Amino acid sequence: MEIITEKNFKEKTAKGVVLVDFFANWCGPCRMMAPILEELSKEITGASFYKVDVDEDEKLACSFGILSIPTMILFVDGKKVDKHIGLMSKSDLKDMIEKHI
Repeated sequence: MEIITEKNFKEKTAKGVVLVDFFANWCGPCRMMAPILEELSKEITGASFYKVDVDEDEKLACSFGILSIPTMILFVDGKKVDKHIGLMSKSDLKDMIEKHI
């Protein structure tokens, strides 16, 4: 999954259904979510998947009030429509995304 930054965030989330995973490399639960997100990014063709490294892009993380990671935020045409903090099952995450496609 592509890591995006403050520089290209608006461009990447502006159109369609987009899931953004706010993570850090040192975060155990983030590492546990990574393979689930990779699988879903291949299975769900109607959505885009990106990651934001909260250590590298603190300002962007703060702008979304990220206090705990992993945090997944779902955007539809640039607007935040859903958010989940912490580990999430593949089926629950898939349901969260697909209800907006």
